[in-house]
Order: sequence, then C-alpha cells, then structure tokens
Amino acid sequence: MVALIRQRAEAKTIRDEIPPGTLYVLILKTLALRGRLHGYEIAEAIQSSSEDVLQVEEGSLYPALQRMLMKGWVTAEWGVTGGNRRARYYTLTRDGRKQLEIEISQFERVIGAIARILQTV
Repeated sequence: MVALIRQRAEAKTIRDEIPPGTLYVLILKTLALRGRLHGYEIAEAIQSSSEDVLQVEEGSLYPALQRMLMKGWVTAEWGVTGGNRRARYYTLTRDGRKQLEIEISQFERVIGAIARILQTV
C-alpha cells in the first residue's frame, strides 16, 4: 500500500520536458489568452494550463522573453505585482499575434507528421 501511494505521489511530481521549439508558441499563446503578465505569471499559467505537466524554468523563460522582445513579438514595461514587488510585464504585439499564427501552423504540421509516423505499423 505504501509503495502504491509513493508511486502516485511520484507520478504527480513528474513533469515532461517542453519539446524544443515550442516555448515561443506557449508564451505567445499564454499572452494572447491572458493579456499583460509578468514572467512568473507566464510560467505559472503554462504550468496550470498543462495540468502541471509542463514547467518552464527561469533559465529558459527569461532568455526566450528577451529574444521575443528583440524580435518585436512582445513589449515590456516595469510594474508592481500584487505582492508589491517590482516586475517586468509583457504584452503581445501585433507582430507577436502574427508570429503566434505562424508558430501554431508549424507546430500543427510537425505534430501531424509525428502522428503519421507513430500510426505506421
């Protein structure tokens, strides 16, 4: 019985890695759905939306946000969180919305190809 409980607890804490190339689409989609967010809120939204399967690490999130700023997909401004802490808030731009469509299209094409391979006998 104890082993079964331990297995269930371990299964709940296991998180899958975010597949390469999907972080942009996850961030863009999160901002499109939820609006202006700071980095921690973005990471939390991705984790909760994925039912705790995906976890975005700070070491991946903030460099991706910086690259997205440089590409013009998001804008950023400093603000104060509900906990009275200073944070950088990100907002999706028009170019970011266009890029989201491109990213989703590419993602769906790749997922379709993978599905075809997996279904091959």
